[in-house]
This record gives sequence, structure tokens and C-alpha cells, in this order.
Amino acid sequence: MTNLSQFKSFTSGLPIQESLMPVLFVGHGSPMNGIEGNEFSNKWASMAQNMPVPTAVLVVSAHWFTKGTHITAMDFPKTIHDFGGFPQALFDVVYPAPGNPELAAETAGLIQHTQVGLDHDWGLDHGAWTVVRHMYPEANIPVLQLSIDYTKDARYHYELARELQLLRKKGVLILGSGNMVHNLRMMSWEMINGGGYDWALQMNDKFKSLILNNEHNPLMNYQSLGKEAMLAIPTPEHYLPLMYTLGLKNDNEEVSLFNDKAVGGSLTMTSVKVG
Repeated sequence: MTNLSQFKSFTSGLPIQESLMPVLFVGHGSPMNGIEGNEFSNKWASMAQNMPVPTAVLVVSAHWFTKGTHITAMDFPKTIHDFGGFPQALFDVVYPAPGNPELAAETAGLIQHTQVGLDHDWGLDHGAWTVVRHMYPEANIPVLQLSIDYTKDARYHYELARELQLLRKKGVLILGSGNMVHNLRMMSWEMINGGGYDWALQMNDKFKSLILNNEHNPLMNYQSLGKEAMLAIPTPEHYLPLMYTLGLKNDNEEVSLFNDKAVGGSLTMTSVKVG
């Protein structure tokens, strides 16, 4: 943002709305979900059809893990193919949604926990575009990404998310993209189309119970939930986007689950809608 008048112009362009925009946590799973019409991607599309059209989408993706916090601030973010070993058709995908530098600057200004860098190099990684291209296939809604600071714990990210409430009031869809249970080292190809190890199903059920009962403290302190939690979350990047979704929940808001399924033995697609 180069001057105050531009900031005021953008702010007035996104008026406060009567109702809050819902918040999502999406289990994104395999990059192939980005080009397949399956039970997961079809649900992403139907979710979008049953929500208000957002003024913009802000994605917190497991695949932008950085030191410090950054937000994409370019006019047209590139499509990042941050994976290997998949069919060429997946690498050929371009999702040409615009960015919104003004919204990026406003979002950075809302966050008091830390100084937020305005990034012009990243783009939309597969945690973002594989989901959003099914939700908004015309690519006519601005999409931004907010990075996850890998030096901070779950509570930090939960509290940071609470500072983004104003964006919901302005119709911005905030979308956490990861997987509640995500242990690729233990993945079973025999269960790739469905099914989970006992520990994965047990931990996923525990996560769901805590979410639906609005018990967020144990979720922030997941390391204390036993050895199953450590198997479910061997590294935190796919779990931390959930903290942003839960941090944005108000006390009186409803929570629902969708795409509640285990695949590959050690991964769950379970997703959350707030509001």
C-alpha cells in the first residue's frame, strides 16, 4: 500500500457485511484431487455453491512454511507445481486467479502478533489451487496466501488467526488447507482409496470430538494427546492450518464436518466448516 488514500479506498470498497463469511479447514490430500472429479473435489465445489460468493479467498496452506509470516502481494500469483512423480496433466494446470495487493497490505496491518512481509515471489501452491480451482473454476475471485511461521507453536497460530476477524466481516473466505492426520511415511497403498490404521481413526475421532465440543486448548496442545497424536502429526505443517480455522470461530457459531474419510491408512480428509 503506497499511501493512506489507497488504503481508505480499498477499505471502503469492501464494506462491513451483516453476516460473517464462513471459515473452512480443508483436508486437501493428494495433488491429484486438483484435476479429478471425485468425492472430495465434488464436495469442495458444492460447498462453494452453498456459501456467499467471497470478495477474496485467503488460504493458509501447509505448503508455505516459512520463518516469519508473509502474505502474497502480487497482482497475479503464479501457479506453483510443488510436487513430483505425478502425470503431466497436473503440471499443465494453470489457475489464473488474480491477487490483491491492497488486501494483502490491509491483512498485514491487521496482524499485531508479528510484522508480516509482503511477498512477490511465491504464488499459489498446491495446497491452495487444487482446492480453490474446484470451488471457483472461473478464477475470477482474488486469491492470496498467508504463510505459516515454522518457528511458532499451535497456540501462536491460533491467536494470530483471531486478529483476522475483520476480513470475515468484509466477505473474505479464510481457508486453512492441510490434513488433520498426515503421516506419509506410514501410508498404505492397499488402503489408498479408503481406510485407516486404528491409531489414525482413533486420533481423527478425538480431533473431531474436541472440535465439535469447542475444546480448543487440547487441540493447541496436541503433543499431550498421547502417542497416537505423534503418529498423526509427525510434523506440524499439515495440522497448523486447522488452528487458523478454529481461531476464527466465535462462541455462538455452528461447526460442521465434511469429507470425513481416511485414505491411505495414515491420512484423513476430514474437513471443517465454521459458520
